Order: sequence, then C-alpha cells, then structure tokens
Amino acid sequence: MQKKERFRRFLDYFTQHYPEAQTELKFGNSYELLVAVILSAQCTDKRINQISPALFARFPEPESLAAASVEEVYSYIRSVSYPNNKAKHLVGMANALMDRFGGVIPATLEELQTLPGVGRKTAHVILSVVYNEPTMAVDTHVFRVSHRLGLAPLTATTPLAVEKALMPHIPREYVAKAHHWLILHGRYVCLARSPKCEVCDLREFCKYYQNRNASGFADKL
Repeated sequence: MQKKERFRRFLDYFTQHYPEAQTELKFGNSYELLVAVILSAQCTDKRINQISPALFARFPEPESLAAASVEEVYSYIRSVSYPNNKAKHLVGMANALMDRFGGVIPATLEELQTLPGVGRKTAHVILSVVYNEPTMAVDTHVFRVSHRLGLAPLTATTPLAVEKALMPHIPREYVAKAHHWLILHGRYVCLARSPKCEVCDLREFCKYYQNRNASGFADKL
C-alpha cells in the first residue's frame, strides 16, 4: 500500500469515529494547561488530573507560582514522575513568564521553548490547543503508533523526524486532532508491550499487524 493511501485510510477512520478527539488533561485556562503538560512528561494524564486540582487551587495564576518555593510546589506534585525536577521547572517557568512575558503564555515555538521545562513537544501542545496552530506534538505514543501504522518510516528515529514525516501528509485542519488520535490509540489500543491487534480496526493497513510474525519486527517497535 502506498503512503498516500495509508494516510487516507487513517484520516477516514478517525474523522468518522473520533471527530472531536482532544487532550485528556483537565485544565481551565492556558496557564493551567502549560503546568499540566509540563507535569505530564513521562507520567499519565490520569495521575496529573488527580493532583492538579489542589495545585491549581493553591497556585491559580503565574504570579503565585512564581512566588512559591520549590519545596512547597514539590509537596503538591510528589506523586508524579521526577517531582524534584518538575517542581524546579514549574517555579522557573512561572518566573520566566512573569519576567519576560508579563504572565501571558507565549504564542511562538521559539519563545515557548525558552521557558524551563518546555521542550518542542510541550510547546507544540500549547500552540495547538491554545492558539489553534497546526502543530504535531510527538510523544512516545505518537512515535510508536505512527511507526507501527507505517505513517512514519523506521528510519525516522527521532521525534523531530517523525514530525517531519507526518506533517506533509495531514491536512492543516486535521493536524491537531491527528496528534490526539495517535495518542489515544496508543494509550488504549496500540499498547507498547501488548498491542490489542485483535480489536483494532486499523489492522487492514497496519504494517505492524501485517508483519508481526516476521522475525524481530515486533521487538523493534
């Protein structure tokens, strides 16, 4: 199957079955989303949603977070992955927001990536959700599922390479949703260790499924 047809079937399926896919992180404004996405690195959205209400109640805006100590922030996020580093990132991020951007979440990739704890993936999430920009945030789910489906070649070995492989083939109006489609499919169906191929509706054009009995193929993904 040619790449164009593979992308067409991918888009046809998800636009029909999951037309309104969105992040599972709970947030009330762009500041809360930024905090939640920073916290979600190598951690589940479920865990972040459990601890974020108390965190947002104590630090409802960048000003209060910027004035906080790392130790106090840590006390609210101790159950997430890498809480020490993330506490430092959150306080540093809030101070940078206040000092350089007047408390307003930046609207460009370059400016967002100057904030502590904000890498390319996090910046793309903010640009997509807050500013409705057609950006593709590549996390572990997007990386894995796009390879397995054959949307990205195995030679695309970095998140940036996968991003570049996906973007030319997804219409601008679907880019943000495609990010969530890939994440949710990876989270609930195309699991890392035990993909649920038997219940997956994408089997007919999935390279992983078609080749899963080939020696060593599954181990690479």
